[in-house]
Amino acid sequence: MQKETIELSFDYDKAGIKDIDDRATLDCYYHTLTEEIGRKKHRAMIICPGGGYDFCSEREAEPIAFRFIGYGICCFVLRYTCQRAFPQNALECAAAIKYVRENAERFDIDPDKIIVTGFSAGGHLAATVANLWNDEILTKPLDCTPEDIKVNASMLCYPVITSDPEFTHEGSILNLLRGREDDKELRDYLAMEKHVGPHTPHTFLWHCSDDGCVRVQNSLLYMTELAKYWIPFESHIYEHGGHGLSLCDESTATWDGHIQPICEAWTDAAVKWALRV
Repeated sequence: MQKETIELSFDYDKAGIKDIDDRATLDCYYHTLTEEIGRKKHRAMIICPGGGYDFCSEREAEPIAFRFIGYGICCFVLRYTCQRAFPQNALECAAAIKYVRENAERFDIDPDKIIVTGFSAGGHLAATVANLWNDEILTKPLDCTPEDIKVNASMLCYPVITSDPEFTHEGSILNLLRGREDDKELRDYLAMEKHVGPHTPHTFLWHCSDDGCVRVQNSLLYMTELAKYWIPFESHIYEHGGHGLSLCDESTATWDGHIQPICEAWTDAAVKWALRV
């Protein structure tokens, strides 16, 4: 396995973004190309950790990459900038997709098999690029075509989806609204279930029905829209587990509640799904 870290940037002025103090980074985990094994054109997974758009959780970063790369999936952990107004982090995620696709030959990946995966607020970010990849709000600042940043599949893990105050994770939405907290039109725009359409890619979702941080209605609303447009999806709703489980085992647990053997099955299901989409 090889690892390298690159810094992502784009034309911030064109995006109307000022006062840039830091940049997003992309940790690239990819298979060593050997003559014996040869090229495999692996699938690629861009991983967006959660953290309420306040920080990037390490529990949902490298451990996820290590789990999936063992199954032949090249993984790219996006440490997007936090506490920044929309669409900065969405542009960073789109820039990551563009970078991975442009370097498909070097990483030995299939440029048409790029999966964007997100946890909690990172799930909102993954859903954002999965639905807005063909929108000028992303393509224009990046000076690219929609095909350059097209998402081929998305994996959403206990995701923030809606901006409806009744069901959303309000802290995540407020971080995206920074400076425009009273802008009802922008808040409505941030509801990803409202952007689902024929262009939305195949999707895998999992959530716990007793999640008290990001309510399960977020996934249910999204699934309803996917079904409306006949978008293929697989979903797993677990009875118990709460929020922020990551791999659901001791490797990512910070307390006993993060160890949920039944929910742990999500990784096997996700790998099988990822290898067939």
